[in-house]
Amino acid sequence: MLVGAEMPRESGLWSLTDSLKELGFLAETAGMVPVGTVTQKLKQVNPAHYLGKGKVEELQNLKRELAYDLILVDDELTPSQLRNLEREMDCPIVDRTALILMVFARRAQTREGQLQVQLAQYEYLLPRLAGQWTHLERQTGGAFTRGGPGETQLEVDRRIVRQRIADLRRRLEGVRQHREQYRKRRARAGVPVLALVGYTNAGKSTLFNALTAADVLAENKLFATLDPTTRRMALPSGQVVLLSDTVGFIQKLPPTVVAAFRATLEELTSADVLLHVLDITHPQAYEQSQAVMQVLADLGLADKPLVSVLNKIDRAVSADLGEDGRGPADEGDLRQTLRDLCRVYPHGVAVSATRRWGFARLLSEVEKVLEERWVDVNVEIPYDEAALVALFHERGDVREETHESGGTHLRGRLPRQLAERFRPFQTDAALRQVGLSH
Repeated sequence: MLVGAEMPRESGLWSLTDSLKELGFLAETAGMVPVGTVTQKLKQVNPAHYLGKGKVEELQNLKRELAYDLILVDDELTPSQLRNLEREMDCPIVDRTALILMVFARRAQTREGQLQVQLAQYEYLLPRLAGQWTHLERQTGGAFTRGGPGETQLEVDRRIVRQRIADLRRRLEGVRQHREQYRKRRARAGVPVLALVGYTNAGKSTLFNALTAADVLAENKLFATLDPTTRRMALPSGQVVLLSDTVGFIQKLPPTVVAAFRATLEELTSADVLLHVLDITHPQAYEQSQAVMQVLADLGLADKPLVSVLNKIDRAVSADLGEDGRGPADEGDLRQTLRDLCRVYPHGVAVSATRRWGFARLLSEVEKVLEERWVDVNVEIPYDEAALVALFHERGDVREETHESGGTHLRGRLPRQLAERFRPFQTDAALRQVGLSH
């Protein structure tokens, strides 16, 4: 049973109906079968049971009628709300955060992804350990099922969970440091990095496969891919770049999940350009995009150069959208949505990842944005630093080259992050003028 409360909110982008539809899609992704919804309008949530007493009684009556065996709540419950509601309903209660973590646990394939999911699960579980939870080693059915007698094991369980959290953090810190070393090597090589971001199921992995000839799993499911993947690709000019596919976002993304995936999300920090993939055929395309932008702002990436990839335009030219399960849509509405998004989002490019439409314009737009991050450089490189001369020719744009007594004099342009390596050999104040000294 899907359960949600409608309350006055500062931002009314998502209606309760739309949010519950997404909750149902999450449930199906986790292998569950939604049988109905129960909603209630509240000025504020009930601190004891989340819902009012009358709605709890309604849920009890529906349980006898429909024989459902699980309740999914569209918000994160406090530990006391979770305990009280389970006691009243005599069945497991799973809130939105727990459900997202369930889906993540199913999707994580690499060891890094599994570690990140486990950390988020244990941090979610720690404050919710109480009488109804059994000892972790004896739980059945996963971290979110109800257990047998566990009251006497409560402190032992808490100590075990804290120890596991500390261990997972240490191991993920090792992953973070390894990624940081890899990013430093990439920066020294001067290869620009592009990162795909977007709402889950917007088509990031399909676009990634089409651009790089990779074989990343791409399904019409939420969080079909969870683990980051990076591949080389070439732009029309011949410039080589790295393209990274990252985890998809979702509204009400729990802070514990964002924190646990810090090592992965740091890939976005080091990216030169973000490619924000939007599913323009989705009824909540704008709302989804705002959820993504909010997460980017929370990560301090609001000012990162960004290209908006308006995906699935092949469906915008056909009224038949039945294949994705949402039913037919009005073609005129989709075209208007496309025009609106092109006006709203910076460097907007309409594409179809499945049919490879719009790729030439997309890559051209990426080159344009990367071009804005290049700087003028005037250096004299000693002859014993021949590798730097070769690097300038490979990664930069050489406008003039002469051989002087002290070394090779090069004048041209370099990507900003690569220009730092040449700063010790500069012959004028050009680098300082563009702020590289900072």
